[in-house]
Amino acid sequence: MGYTTQMDAARQGIVTKEMEAVAAYEKMDAEALRALVAKGQVCIPANKHHTCLKPYGIGKALKTKINVNLGTSRDCMDMNVEMEKVMQAVNMGAEAIMDLSSFGDTQVFRRKLTAECPAMLGTVPIYDAVVYYAKALKKITAREWIDVVRMHAEDGVDFMTIHCGINRHTAERVRACKRHTNIVSRGGSIIFAWMMLTGQENPFYEFYDEILDICREHDVTLSLGDACRPGSIADAGDISQIEELVTLGELTQRAWDRDVQVMIEGPGHMPLNQIQANMEIQQTICKGAPFYVLGPLVTDVAPGYDHITAAIGGAIAATYGAAFLCYVTPAEHLRLPTVDDVREGIIASKIAAHAADVAKGIPDADRWDYEMSEARRELDWERQFSLAIDPEKARRYRAESKPEHEDTCTMCGKMCAVRNMNKILRGENVDIME
Repeated sequence: MGYTTQMDAARQGIVTKEMEAVAAYEKMDAEALRALVAKGQVCIPANKHHTCLKPYGIGKALKTKINVNLGTSRDCMDMNVEMEKVMQAVNMGAEAIMDLSSFGDTQVFRRKLTAECPAMLGTVPIYDAVVYYAKALKKITAREWIDVVRMHAEDGVDFMTIHCGINRHTAERVRACKRHTNIVSRGGSIIFAWMMLTGQENPFYEFYDEILDICREHDVTLSLGDACRPGSIADAGDISQIEELVTLGELTQRAWDRDVQVMIEGPGHMPLNQIQANMEIQQTICKGAPFYVLGPLVTDVAPGYDHITAAIGGAIAATYGAAFLCYVTPAEHLRLPTVDDVREGIIASKIAAHAADVAKGIPDADRWDYEMSEARRELDWERQFSLAIDPEKARRYRAESKPEHEDTCTMCGKMCAVRNMNKILRGENVDIME
């Protein structure tokens, strides 16, 4: 093949078939894309064993991508239901699926995904290790943690969240700083607890070079996990978050030195006024590596509506540098999402991603909006439905409230400004009260 990873190929001047596909999708020159991959400013998660993959690029110069978190849990372990969510997400345009299964035969589900799902696939090995070994947390050895990373790579996972930025030094900082909501990252809390129970260094940090060897062999993109992401706006931008980000910046360079692709995970909960600065700090510390954010959720008071709080933050974050939005559903903080929750979360994230693409001038991003406004001007309802981000809902809303006249809706009736302007500019009578 002549290269080991997408980054290795790019640095050799090779445009891979994955780069060609991404460049075509982004409507950009393949050589320009190759240069961004070589610099680490774009990653193309594409495990060599994921043969049904439709590749996508992740980077601030590209269209903003979205990720959908799914997976079984002890309380909801029906793999068929989770697979239904996966296929719905793919059909709705999600570019990535992250399997966060924490119960049952997780490898069966993971292998089913890599065999059947064309989206980029991510996992968090630390979750799976707890399930796979089925023993007390403090009994899991450093070697066993690393072995699960290898297993996921061999199963065909395209990117993995590895919580390697929270080493013993950072963990002590967390204890000293007395955060308002402590650590809310599931993986971060697990490895923090393991370090406290065993007195050992975080194995993902201590044996980072071995993880890089695994990623290089299978071309797995490292998603450097933010164990210290803020879980409340009170903790946004605190010492623990920034100190971990500095460590992730150092680990990014070490990965790039081995031709391993990297993206950086970010907040979390964060007030609106801090988002731009946080994106710019990340871009500086991590030298332009793609930023992957959960939200950010801009307020803590909206359980049941956190897909909205996350979409607000996500649109701002992507405008100022985030490249990858992890969706948030209405069920966030409350339960495992249902199929309907997944749908609502995806739509909210897609709106945020598109709004950011328009704001940052992604080529042709505003063409979609131009065509929709054109259809509205012409009162072309069918075209409006076909262009809608959620055609089914748009069509249903109109059907549920049918107007007396087809060229109006039940909001304005014959007072419709669009209808009346069209008529008067065509030289026709405006019959508002007739």
